Amino acid sequence: MKPGPRRIGIIGHGAIGARVAADIAAGKVKGATLEGIICRSAIDNAPAPQFEMEHALGRCDVLVECAGQEVLIEHGEAVLSAGVDLLATSVGALADPHLSQRLLAAGPGRLFLTPGSIGGLDLLASGARATGYDAVMITTTKLPGSLIQPWMDEAEADRIRNTPGPIEIFHGPAARATQLFPKSLNVAAAVALAVDDWDAVAVSVRADPAAELTTHLIEASGNSGNYRFEICNKVSPQNPRTSGVVPFAVLRSLELIIGARGGMI
Repeated sequence: MKPGPRRIGIIGHGAIGARVAADIAAGKVKGATLEGIICRSAIDNAPAPQFEMEHALGRCDVLVECAGQEVLIEHGEAVLSAGVDLLATSVGALADPHLSQRLLAAGPGRLFLTPGSIGGLDLLASGARATGYDAVMITTTKLPGSLIQPWMDEAEADRIRNTPGPIEIFHGPAARATQLFPKSLNVAAAVALAVDDWDAVAVSVRADPAAELTTHLIEASGNSGNYRFEICNKVSPQNPRTSGVVPFAVLRSLELIIGARGGMI
Protein backbone atom coordinates (compact mmCIF):
# COMPACT_ATOMS: atom_id res chain seq x y z
CA MET A 1 0.00 0.00 0.00
CA LYS A 2 1.28 3.45 -0.91
CA PRO A 3 2.01 5.77 2.02
CA GLY A 4 -0.26 8.74 2.68
CA PRO A 5 -4.00 9.24 2.23
CA ARG A 6 -5.82 6.92 -0.14
CA ARG A 7 -7.20 8.59 -3.25
CA ILE A 8 -10.89 7.73 -3.58
CA GLY A 9 -13.12 7.90 -6.65
CA ILE A 10 -16.90 7.60 -6.46
CA ILE A 11 -18.87 6.00 -9.30
CA GLY A 12 -22.35 7.48 -9.23
CA HIS A 13 -23.79 10.50 -7.46
CA GLY A 14 -27.29 9.44 -6.45
CA ALA A 15 -28.72 8.83 -2.99
CA ILE A 16 -25.73 6.72 -1.95
CA GLY A 17 -22.83 8.21 -3.89
CA ALA A 18 -23.65 11.83 -3.09
CA ARG A 19 -23.52 11.27 0.67
CA VAL A 20 -20.38 9.13 0.46
CA ALA A 21 -18.64 11.76 -1.65
CA ALA A 22 -19.72 14.61 0.64
CA ASP A 23 -18.44 12.90 3.79
CA ILE A 24 -15.08 12.05 2.24
CA ALA A 25 -14.72 15.60 0.93
CA ALA A 26 -15.53 16.93 4.41
CA GLY A 27 -12.70 14.89 5.93
CA LYS A 28 -14.99 12.49 7.78
CA VAL A 29 -13.15 9.38 6.52
CA LYS A 30 -9.73 9.21 8.11
CA GLY A 31 -6.98 8.42 5.63
CA ALA A 32 -9.05 9.22 2.52
CA THR A 33 -9.15 12.08 0.04
CA LEU A 34 -11.81 12.50 -2.64
CA GLU A 35 -10.05 12.46 -6.00
CA GLY A 36 -13.09 12.69 -8.23
CA ILE A 37 -16.54 11.46 -9.26
CA ILE A 38 -17.63 9.43 -12.28
CA CYS A 39 -21.17 10.29 -13.31
CA ARG A 40 -23.02 10.27 -16.63
CA SER A 41 -24.60 13.67 -16.03
CA ALA A 42 -23.15 16.95 -14.84
CA ILE A 43 -23.23 17.53 -11.08
CA ASP A 44 -24.07 20.94 -9.68
CA ASN A 45 -21.73 22.05 -6.89
CA ALA A 46 -19.79 18.77 -7.02
CA PRO A 47 -17.41 18.29 -4.06
CA ALA A 48 -14.67 17.06 -6.44
CA PRO A 49 -13.92 17.12 -10.18
CA GLN A 50 -15.81 14.82 -12.52
CA PHE A 51 -13.74 12.54 -14.70
CA GLU A 52 -14.06 9.51 -16.97
CA MET A 53 -13.30 5.94 -15.95
CA GLU A 54 -10.02 5.81 -17.89
CA HIS A 55 -8.75 8.84 -15.99
CA ALA A 56 -9.91 7.45 -12.67
CA LEU A 57 -7.86 4.28 -13.14
CA GLY A 58 -4.67 6.31 -13.23
CA ARG A 59 -5.54 8.64 -10.38
CA CYS A 60 -7.36 6.58 -7.73
CA ASP A 61 -6.34 3.92 -5.24
CA VAL A 62 -9.93 2.88 -4.50
CA LEU A 63 -13.11 3.22 -6.54
CA VAL A 64 -16.47 3.02 -4.78
CA GLU A 65 -19.33 1.74 -6.95
CA CYS A 66 -22.63 3.46 -6.12
CA ALA A 67 -24.29 3.31 -9.51
CA GLY A 68 -25.77 -0.14 -10.15
CA GLN A 69 -24.90 -3.60 -11.38
CA GLU A 70 -24.05 -2.35 -14.88
CA VAL A 71 -20.88 -0.72 -13.54
CA LEU A 72 -19.52 -4.02 -12.25
CA ILE A 73 -20.48 -5.77 -15.47
CA GLU A 74 -18.91 -3.16 -17.75
CA HIS A 75 -15.90 -1.96 -15.75
CA GLY A 76 -15.22 -4.31 -12.83
CA GLU A 77 -12.47 -6.34 -14.47
CA ALA A 78 -10.73 -3.29 -15.92
CA VAL A 79 -10.67 -1.56 -12.52
CA LEU A 80 -9.18 -4.56 -10.74
CA SER A 81 -6.72 -5.31 -13.56
CA ALA A 82 -5.45 -1.73 -13.29
CA GLY A 83 -4.47 -2.39 -9.66
CA VAL A 84 -7.27 -0.26 -8.24
CA ASP A 85 -9.28 -1.61 -5.31
CA LEU A 86 -13.05 -1.72 -5.90
CA LEU A 87 -15.72 -1.42 -3.20
CA ALA A 88 -19.03 -2.65 -4.61
CA THR A 89 -22.50 -1.80 -3.34
CA SER A 90 -24.41 -3.60 -6.13
CA VAL A 91 -23.46 -7.06 -4.93
CA GLY A 92 -26.44 -8.61 -6.73
CA ALA A 93 -24.33 -8.55 -9.89
CA LEU A 94 -22.38 -11.47 -8.47
CA ALA A 95 -25.43 -13.71 -8.88
CA ASP A 96 -24.05 -14.21 -12.39
CA PRO A 97 -21.47 -16.97 -11.80
CA HIS A 98 -19.44 -16.05 -14.85
CA LEU A 99 -19.09 -12.42 -13.78
CA SER A 100 -18.35 -13.48 -10.21
CA GLN A 101 -15.56 -15.79 -11.36
CA ARG A 102 -14.03 -13.13 -13.57
CA LEU A 103 -14.07 -10.47 -10.87
CA LEU A 104 -12.69 -12.77 -8.18
CA ALA A 105 -9.89 -13.86 -10.53
CA ALA A 106 -8.99 -10.32 -11.60
CA GLY A 107 -6.23 -8.31 -9.98
CA PRO A 108 -3.94 -7.01 -8.62
CA GLY A 109 -6.74 -4.73 -7.40
CA ARG A 110 -8.94 -6.20 -4.68
CA LEU A 111 -12.73 -6.57 -4.74
CA PHE A 112 -14.57 -5.62 -1.55
CA LEU A 113 -18.30 -5.89 -0.82
CA THR A 114 -20.26 -3.74 1.61
CA PRO A 115 -23.02 -5.29 3.76
CA GLY A 116 -25.32 -2.39 2.90
CA SER A 117 -28.53 -2.24 4.89
CA ILE A 118 -28.22 -5.46 6.93
CA GLY A 119 -26.19 -6.96 9.75
CA GLY A 120 -25.54 -10.45 11.05
CA LEU A 121 -23.53 -11.53 8.01
CA ASP A 122 -20.46 -12.30 10.12
CA LEU A 123 -22.43 -14.81 12.21
CA LEU A 124 -24.11 -16.33 9.15
CA ALA A 125 -20.73 -16.74 7.48
CA SER A 126 -19.27 -18.35 10.61
CA GLY A 127 -22.12 -20.87 10.83
CA ALA A 128 -21.80 -21.68 7.14
CA ARG A 129 -18.09 -22.29 7.53
CA ALA A 130 -18.64 -24.50 10.56
CA THR A 131 -21.38 -26.86 9.36
CA GLY A 132 -23.46 -25.20 6.66
CA TYR A 133 -27.24 -24.69 6.82
CA ASP A 134 -30.29 -26.80 6.21
CA ALA A 135 -32.29 -23.73 5.20
CA VAL A 136 -31.83 -19.98 4.77
CA MET A 137 -34.83 -17.72 4.15
CA ILE A 138 -35.09 -13.98 3.56
CA THR A 139 -38.45 -12.23 3.65
CA THR A 140 -38.29 -8.66 2.38
CA THR A 141 -41.22 -6.27 2.75
CA LYS A 142 -41.30 -2.88 1.03
CA LEU A 143 -43.75 -0.25 -0.16
CA PRO A 144 -45.46 -1.38 -3.39
CA GLY A 145 -44.19 1.45 -5.56
CA SER A 146 -40.55 0.64 -4.86
CA LEU A 147 -40.98 -2.94 -6.11
CA ILE A 148 -42.51 -2.30 -9.53
CA GLN A 149 -40.05 -3.36 -12.23
CA PRO A 150 -39.72 -2.62 -15.97
CA TRP A 151 -40.22 -6.30 -16.87
CA MET A 152 -43.66 -6.44 -15.24
CA ASP A 153 -46.72 -6.20 -17.45
CA GLU A 154 -49.28 -3.50 -16.68
CA ALA A 155 -51.67 -5.91 -14.98
CA GLU A 156 -49.01 -7.06 -12.51
CA ALA A 157 -47.81 -3.51 -11.90
CA ASP A 158 -51.40 -2.41 -11.16
CA ARG A 159 -51.94 -5.39 -8.84
CA ILE A 160 -48.90 -4.38 -6.81
CA ARG A 161 -49.52 -0.65 -6.95
CA ASN A 162 -53.15 -0.93 -5.83
CA THR A 163 -52.95 -3.77 -3.34
CA PRO A 164 -55.04 -2.99 -0.22
CA GLY A 165 -52.83 -5.15 2.00
CA PRO A 166 -49.64 -7.23 2.07
CA ILE A 167 -49.08 -9.54 -0.92
CA GLU A 168 -46.22 -11.79 -1.96
CA ILE A 169 -44.95 -10.87 -5.42
CA PHE A 170 -41.99 -13.24 -5.65
CA HIS A 171 -40.82 -16.46 -4.05
CA GLY A 172 -37.71 -18.19 -5.29
CA PRO A 173 -33.92 -18.48 -5.15
CA ALA A 174 -31.66 -15.58 -4.23
CA ALA A 175 -29.93 -15.43 -7.61
CA ARG A 176 -33.23 -15.00 -9.42
CA ALA A 177 -34.44 -12.43 -6.89
CA THR A 178 -31.41 -10.22 -7.40
CA GLN A 179 -31.78 -10.42 -11.17
CA LEU A 180 -35.47 -9.49 -11.13
CA PHE A 181 -35.12 -6.73 -8.49
CA PRO A 182 -31.58 -5.40 -9.14
CA LYS A 183 -32.03 -2.15 -7.19
CA SER A 184 -34.02 -3.58 -4.31
CA LEU A 185 -32.56 -6.93 -3.26
CA ASN A 186 -28.84 -6.59 -2.71
CA VAL A 187 -29.71 -7.99 0.72
CA ALA A 188 -30.43 -11.39 -0.82
CA ALA A 189 -27.10 -11.34 -2.60
CA ALA A 190 -25.24 -10.33 0.55
CA VAL A 191 -26.72 -13.26 2.49
CA ALA A 192 -26.02 -15.73 -0.32
CA LEU A 193 -22.42 -14.55 -0.50
CA ALA A 194 -22.05 -14.73 3.28
CA VAL A 195 -23.18 -18.37 3.41
CA ASP A 196 -21.34 -19.10 0.14
CA ASP A 197 -24.32 -20.89 -1.39
CA TRP A 198 -26.69 -19.17 -3.80
CA ASP A 199 -28.86 -22.28 -4.12
CA ALA A 200 -29.46 -22.57 -0.36
CA VAL A 201 -31.01 -19.12 0.05
CA ALA A 202 -34.72 -18.65 -0.64
CA VAL A 203 -36.33 -15.23 -0.95
CA SER A 204 -39.87 -13.98 -0.45
CA VAL A 205 -40.63 -10.45 -1.63
CA ARG A 206 -43.75 -8.78 -0.25
CA ALA A 207 -45.42 -5.50 -1.08
CA ASP A 208 -47.24 -3.77 1.76
CA PRO A 209 -48.87 -0.33 1.45
CA ALA A 210 -48.58 0.07 5.24
CA ALA A 211 -44.83 -0.65 5.31
CA GLU A 212 -43.45 2.51 6.87
CA LEU A 213 -40.08 0.76 7.15
CA THR A 214 -38.28 -1.61 4.80
CA THR A 215 -38.09 -4.95 6.61
CA HIS A 216 -35.71 -7.85 6.03
CA LEU A 217 -36.36 -11.01 8.06
CA ILE A 218 -33.42 -13.42 7.77
CA GLU A 219 -33.79 -16.95 9.14
CA ALA A 220 -31.17 -19.71 9.02
CA SER A 221 -31.04 -23.13 10.62
CA GLY A 222 -28.29 -25.73 10.78
CA ASN A 223 -26.09 -27.78 13.08
CA SER A 224 -24.39 -24.65 14.41
CA GLY A 225 -27.69 -23.16 15.58
CA ASN A 226 -30.84 -21.36 14.56
CA TYR A 227 -30.56 -17.68 13.70
CA ARG A 228 -33.20 -15.04 13.15
CA PHE A 229 -32.50 -11.39 12.35
CA GLU A 230 -35.11 -8.74 11.64
CA ILE A 231 -33.85 -5.47 10.21
CA CYS A 232 -36.26 -2.55 9.80
CA ASN A 233 -34.76 0.41 7.96
CA LYS A 234 -36.11 3.82 7.06
CA VAL A 235 -35.96 4.37 3.33
CA SER A 236 -33.70 6.95 1.76
CA PRO A 237 -35.50 10.29 1.26
CA GLN A 238 -33.79 10.55 -2.13
CA ASN A 239 -34.51 6.99 -3.34
CA PRO A 240 -37.29 4.80 -1.90
CA ARG A 241 -35.69 1.69 -3.40
CA THR A 242 -32.77 1.85 -0.97
CA SER A 243 -32.42 2.22 2.79
CA GLY A 244 -31.14 5.46 4.27
CA VAL A 245 -28.40 3.68 6.23
CA VAL A 246 -26.63 2.33 3.12
CA PRO A 247 -24.28 5.32 2.53
CA PHE A 248 -23.03 4.99 6.09
CA ALA A 249 -22.42 1.27 5.63
CA VAL A 250 -20.36 2.15 2.57
CA LEU A 251 -18.36 4.72 4.53
CA ARG A 252 -17.64 2.21 7.29
CA SER A 253 -16.56 -0.41 4.75
CA LEU A 254 -14.26 2.14 3.16
CA GLU A 255 -12.64 2.91 6.50
CA LEU A 256 -11.96 -0.79 7.02
CA ILE A 257 -10.41 -1.11 3.54
CA ILE A 258 -8.15 1.85 4.13
CA GLY A 259 -7.13 0.49 7.52
CA ALA A 260 -6.83 3.92 9.06
CA ARG A 261 -8.74 2.86 12.15
CA GLY A 262 -8.72 -0.18 14.38
CA GLY A 263 -11.78 -1.72 15.97
CA MET A 264 -14.35 -4.38 15.33
CA ILE A 265 -14.78 -5.61 11.74
